[in-house]
Formats: sequence, C-alpha cells, structure tokens
Amino acid sequence: MAVRTVSISTHLPTSPETVWDHVQTPRLLHHVAWPLIRFVPKGARWPAERWTEGQHETWMFMFGFLPIGWQVIGIELPTATPGRHVVRDNGYGPLIRRWDHWIEIEPEGCGARYTDIIHIDAGWLTPVVTSFAKIFYRHRQRRWRNLVNAGFAYQ
Repeated sequence: MAVRTVSISTHLPTSPETVWDHVQTPRLLHHVAWPLIRFVPKGARWPAERWTEGQHETWMFMFGFLPIGWQVIGIELPTATPGRHVVRDNGYGPLIRRWDHWIEIEPEGCGARYTDIIHIDAGWLTPVVTSFAKIFYRHRQRRWRNLVNAGFAYQ
C-alpha cells in the first residue's frame, strides 16, 4: 500500500506568532483533539509547558474512552524561512507505521495560514486511517478557529 497524504488548511484571525506560541504546547493538542481523540502519556509525563524535541509515547483513546493503542509523537522543530513556523510530528505506532505530520504556519492577510500535512502508512489500513485523518484534522482546525474566536479560552 502506498503512502497517502492529507493536506488541510485554514485561516486563523490572529498573528502567526500567537499561533506558533500555542502550537508548542501539549495543552493545545488536548484541546483541539477533544473529543475525537484523548492522548495520555505512556509512562512519563508530558512536557510541562512546551513540547520538547524527541519521542513522546502516548496512549490514545477514541472519543475519550475507547482504547486504540499507543503512538509515538516524535517532535522535531525544523528550521523554517523567516516569518514561517514549522513543527513536525514524525510519529508511528503498531497500527500506523508512519504518521508524519507537519504543521506549517505563515502570515496571511491580517492573520495566519495554518496547514496540517500528514503522510500516512498504515499498511492495508491506510485508506481507513486516511479517511479518519481527514475528519480528525478538519475537526482540529474547527476547534482552532473556535479557540481563536474565543480569545484562547481553553476549556
């Protein structure tokens, strides 16, 4: 099965620097993923305030309670061009061999263009996982827009 790619973008009416500041926090991941996926650190705790580069093992629960296994969140902070921010989650797990998620943030008008690009290899499950990724990342971006519109009031 070939690797499949999902790419979804949205405009956020706030500065790219503000988006970047929030992207770097585990708190944002929990907010934008809820209630479709809940992440729980496997063993160690999450980085307190900011993601650190490296591999962070996590248990995942669909709809907050249904266990779907573990996944590595592999944080990398590649160098980006001036005015543009990039973070990579080079993740994997027993069900998903490759979950290579890139977040790109760049100026757009009076706000920021936020893009999720995900390269997926889950063997014969790739079409199913790709379909779920499309739903999941649209959900995440909707939660992002709502969060920005609410003045970053996390629930």
